[in-house]
Amino acid sequence: MVTLEQVEKLREHTNISYEEAKAALEETNGDILEAIVNLEKQNRIQAPKGGGYYNSRNRQQDANENSYEKNHESESMKSDGSSFGELVGRIFRWCGEIINKGNRNSFEVMRGEQRVISIPVTVLVLLLLFMFWVTIPLMIVGLFFGYRYMFIGPDLGKENVNRAMDSVADAAESLKKEVKGEKSNGKNSDN
Repeated sequence: MVTLEQVEKLREHTNISYEEAKAALEETNGDILEAIVNLEKQNRIQAPKGGGYYNSRNRQQDANENSYEKNHESESMKSDGSSFGELVGRIFRWCGEIINKGNRNSFEVMRGEQRVISIPVTVLVLLLLFMFWVTIPLMIVGLFFGYRYMFIGPDLGKENVNRAMDSVADAAESLKKEVKGEKSNGKNSDN
């Protein structure tokens, strides 16, 4: 026995009348797929172009999903103005520029007028990131032993940066002199 639901499904896929759908389903004992094949063979409906296929999805449901996907894609493209791949590419280019600047500029350790060591700023940053517990104390202790630090290069070799580094070295030197002066004054007052 053919049900109304089967007739509705067949009509939905073939766009034929209720009467034609009921007759086609009665011929195939309620088999919707077989009814569609028979209707194609009788040229009462057209087969999908390009040897396509039939499915049981509702056309309205497909249309709603397609419009949602298109709207979602256009919203995501509008929100950031580029795709994820372009964003990742920009981040890598920015990182490359930063590393290039770090390699062009160097960090120099001086004692008096003599250069003790010169390393690229990129190496200094890596040391500060991964070995800060060694690097920072060494730099501070170095200040008290008369070492001075400066940046050399087209991007960091500015007077403002080096002036700040010199003021830190001068402050360490004056602190060292104060500590030595207090000890010698204290020893002299005891005698």
